Amino acid sequence: MADDGERTVYEAVPGSNQGPAPRTLDAIDRDILRILQTDGRASIRSVAERVHVSRANAYARINRLIDDGVIRGFSARVNHERAGHGASAYITLKIVQNSWRTVREQLQALPGAAHIALVSGDFDVLLLVHTPDNRTLRELVLTRLQAIPEVLSTRTLLVFEETDLDPDPAR
Repeated sequence: MADDGERTVYEAVPGSNQGPAPRTLDAIDRDILRILQTDGRASIRSVAERVHVSRANAYARINRLIDDGVIRGFSARVNHERAGHGASAYITLKIVQNSWRTVREQLQALPGAAHIALVSGDFDVLLLVHTPDNRTLRELVLTRLQAIPEVLSTRTLLVFEETDLDPDPAR
């Protein structure tokens, strides 16, 4: 483990599938990320002006952040209710030990699956889904999820309201 004064960098564990060690980001890289998180459609020129570097430098930095896997992609933030998905839920799953990869593949194929996380604690997996209505959500849980042999149990937490947080400029 190395300390650069601002961010802690952890070395990759030999033999693990976690890839290279995380990149150390400087203040300009963090500013670029903050700008792109707020507006993924910001032009290179705009980003360069806002972080006070040349367009070539901004372009190179953004490409390096993409190549290094820091930036995983660009997407739109969706209001799921207005997009016809009026029911959202976090579903916790207890799964058979060592079945994470198999279960993850099956969860990724579920309609409406938005986020999947392997977690510690009272359950093993946290799944966020968006469905058109509660009937569809019920069918997803009772028919699709509980039919996965490695899923031992589920608990569904309905989302009544959600708010996406914008990147905080102070961070």
